[in-house]
Amino acid sequence: MRFQYAFQKIVDLKSNERTQAEWMLSSAIGKLQAEEKSLGELLDIRESMVKQLQEAAGQCVPVSMIQEIQAYVEYLDQCIRMKHVDVNRANMKVQIQQKHLSTKMLDENVWLKARDKAKTAFQQQALLHEQNELDEMATVRFAMGARAR
Repeated sequence: MRFQYAFQKIVDLKSNERTQAEWMLSSAIGKLQAEEKSLGELLDIRESMVKQLQEAAGQCVPVSMIQEIQAYVEYLDQCIRMKHVDVNRANMKVQIQQKHLSTKMLDENVWLKARDKAKTAFQQQALLHEQNELDEMATVRFAMGARAR
């Protein structure tokens, strides 16, 4: 006799939900990393533009060029502020997905433990049934042996 858990399809469903939650978390982490990389690039560009602005201030450069560089630095500052918002939003999404995954993992573990308990109970029942059959065979042999004497 083989163990078949009556709720195996639910266990499989919970496992699939956990896998899907892992994928969603992985995707959210990837987006967060992309946003952080983009922010880093903006910061690097801003830093190089500030250096250019400082160098231009020390040299004889037209005021219009200095104003263009300053306007671009201000534009970069605005982009950096918006990118910080994007990074924070992506970070919140990662946290939400982590909570979602932990919920799905907990749910799956509940069903796995229930299946394990059912399997243990099945195995104990099978051992008890086998022991009863062995006891019955021993009783029959003893009774046959007693009659033969």
